[in-house]
Amino acid sequence: MRGTPSKKSMGPQAAARLERLPVSGYHKLIFFIIALAFFFDSIDLGMMTFVLGSIKTEFGLTSAQAGALASMSFVGMVLGAASSGLLADRFGRKPVFQVSMVVWGVASYLCSTAGDATTLGFYRFLLGVGMGMEFPVAQTLMAEFIPAKARGKYVALMDGFWPLGFICAGLISYFVLASSNWRTVFMVLAIPALFLLVVRRFIPESPRWLEHAGRHAEAEATLQKFEAKVKTSLKVDSLPEPIWSLAQASAPSKTNSFMALWSPLHRQRTLMVWGLWFFALLGFYGLTTWLGALLQQGGFAVTKSVLYTVLISLGGIPGFLTAAWLVEKWGRKPTCIASLLGGGLMAFLYGQSALSGQENLLIATGLCMQFFLFGMWAVLYTYTPELYATGVRATGSGFASAVGRVGSLLGPAIVGVVLPSWGQGGVFTVGAMCFVVAAALVFFMGIETRGMALEELSAD
Repeated sequence: MRGTPSKKSMGPQAAARLERLPVSGYHKLIFFIIALAFFFDSIDLGMMTFVLGSIKTEFGLTSAQAGALASMSFVGMVLGAASSGLLADRFGRKPVFQVSMVVWGVASYLCSTAGDATTLGFYRFLLGVGMGMEFPVAQTLMAEFIPAKARGKYVALMDGFWPLGFICAGLISYFVLASSNWRTVFMVLAIPALFLLVVRRFIPESPRWLEHAGRHAEAEATLQKFEAKVKTSLKVDSLPEPIWSLAQASAPSKTNSFMALWSPLHRQRTLMVWGLWFFALLGFYGLTTWLGALLQQGGFAVTKSVLYTVLISLGGIPGFLTAAWLVEKWGRKPTCIASLLGGGLMAFLYGQSALSGQENLLIATGLCMQFFLFGMWAVLYTYTPELYATGVRATGSGFASAVGRVGSLLGPAIVGVVLPSWGQGGVFTVGAMCFVVAAALVFFMGIETRGMALEELSAD
């Protein structure tokens, strides 16, 4: 037993009670539902990699125009990510999470109806708003439900559903494009929004947020249900004693949530994580959005370029699994740096392989590139929410994601401009340098968060 046992005199209790829980089947159910919603969203996000070439051909777009179209979803993601963080810290994690699913589901269907590139760009913008809303709220929910001893692993594994979604997007494209067109692809992708009904029923509101918002009766009721389900899952009659020392660090801050990102506690973390997200996503999306189109430009047929892009993406599966293990065994900071530097090196080598025309070398370097880059994603989603206190966690995660989406929308457009002048080798060299800059920011400004409760990391 730690500290005082007097619950009635303690004030905030969510951290003390959640952190002492063993990871149970109920935790894993919550993980699976949030990760599956993340997976469906990731399919939509990755789909442009596989259909951009077909859209470019149908509408007769130049490389620069196609790059601008691909960037429209990232414009929406900037707005969605920034607003969802503020809204989730103001109104709660769960309602914002649900709204995001409705937005991207409706927008995906509308994309299938677009009659010209301008209309499609607008619908892709709306789709981006929904996707941008969902990602930071999902990572915040996961970080607040899973205890510190397993938090890194589960948040990283949740992000692993992104490469799985990317691969699934490729498989859907491969089979649908063989018999239909890109419009059917977007119509199919609207269906998973119905998963909202599962989220609504089985995912509770974060007790940490409820306490911070002063809704103590709801927090207590949610905690009691949560603990009862953990006991049922574990088949035990009692749980370990709450870690009461963590309750002392849980008092709500009255600081405006955005301004709190620049408090003495958060200022350096915010600068670091914004730079990390910007350069990492600039490099990643500048390259991956164009993978299929670049292969087509190199002389591969549409279906073959899609198949090769899916094959290359398989490297992401061991990549995120390795990162999920390393963030707990090695730490967030070294894993992040290693994945960025490895991704940068392999992106450069992939670009050189594309110039050589050797298909086996191209696939080998592509597999290695995606191994590191999807590992990078796992660390980003693990690391970011850990840097902020409960009252600004969604806002901090949302704005970091929003800044990253600025890099995302610039990346494809920059590639569309650079490609005609510098060729594929130049494109992948620029991408590699982005990852090196991101790694340097983490090395010089990042902190280690492994094994620490969220409240310990946000204590002054």
